[in-house]
Amino acid sequence: MSEGSIRYNSQFITQKTEYAPEVRSRSVYFVTKRFFDVAVTLFAAPLVLAVVGIFALMIWLNGGKAFFSQPRVGKGGRIFSLWKLRTMAPDADKRLQEHLASDPDAKAEWESKQKLHNDPRITRLGRYLRKYSIDELPQLLNVLAGDMSLVGPRPMLPEQRQYYPGTAYFNMRPGLTGLWQISERNGCTFVERALHDTRYSSMMSFSADLWILFKTPMVVLKGTGL
Repeated sequence: MSEGSIRYNSQFITQKTEYAPEVRSRSVYFVTKRFFDVAVTLFAAPLVLAVVGIFALMIWLNGGKAFFSQPRVGKGGRIFSLWKLRTMAPDADKRLQEHLASDPDAKAEWESKQKLHNDPRITRLGRYLRKYSIDELPQLLNVLAGDMSLVGPRPMLPEQRQYYPGTAYFNMRPGLTGLWQISERNGCTFVERALHDTRYSSMMSFSADLWILFKTPMVVLKGTGL
């Protein structure tokens, strides 16, 4: 074996040895994260079921189904059904198209953020549910199923993939909360969401997740979730 080959193999072994602890550390983190997701969800289940049940009854009494499912993009690009309390009118898609066709400013806002500050689709009760993120509580079912995590990127619609400029999102489970949710939220463009996902991907750790979970109630109580 030549001197060059020996030097190359030595460097490879050194790099592999240095890399192995990092891989093991990440593996332990993901296992711990999953265990934590399930444990916290089961612990919160009695209270969450009571709250969801009350608002589901209110939605049903106002007319229409109480729950709403929608396809979202999960880890690795896999599509799953995300569950929410229904906050929109039954003819939501028609209302959106008519509104965007008649209001150029709203169309520009939609194309930039994929959200509207004054959304004509949202019901009166739905506006309250969204303001305090109560409509997202059924997503704990998605956490139990393994489609989502308590902390991660905001779940993306399949048709939004064409506007997403990064790749970090596809390497993680979407989260019930995350960096985007505790920062700009509706003041952030859709493209800028990718920056939050990339940042979270680089800082992923159990302590980072706990910090985000700690910050989430304070943001929710501000009522910025419209």
